[in-house]
Amino acid sequence: MVSKNTVCLWYDGTALDAATFYARTFPDSAVRAVHATPGDFPDGKQGDVLTVEFTVMGIPCLGLNGGPAFKHDEAFSFQVATDDQEETDRLWNAIIDNGGQASACGWCKDKWGLSWQITPRALTDAITDPDREAAKRAFDAMMTMTKIDIAAIEAARRG
Repeated sequence: MVSKNTVCLWYDGTALDAATFYARTFPDSAVRAVHATPGDFPDGKQGDVLTVEFTVMGIPCLGLNGGPAFKHDEAFSFQVATDDQEETDRLWNAIIDNGGQASACGWCKDKWGLSWQITPRALTDAITDPDREAAKRAFDAMMTMTKIDIAAIEAARRG
């Protein structure tokens, strides 16, 4: 059964591939159900995968194979709070090494065009530090990074 509130993500025939990648990459993620279309439609034929029910880190999602009309952009992203550099590297590298691309400040995009923020908790703590000078130093360091380097953020925070 679909959740009362579900994130619907539009794909061009690749919803199952994306959901399978997310399920094997992120904790508390799974492919829940795959539904075939009961009839032909403009971008597919009867029996093609139309929707995929899945979770990404506990968030219910529906992948819709709607065709090429709409593309993902940075206006929507999953923000993943990581606990250490090992987890940050593992998730970032999984996305990049699977056909994704790096962006700035901890953002990257998977091969389906969906944006991800791989954000260490240490970064969030640093840029929200009540010592605004320490926060600014950490923020300025972050602005020079693609994947976040926790040691460099902490060094900048300390001054």
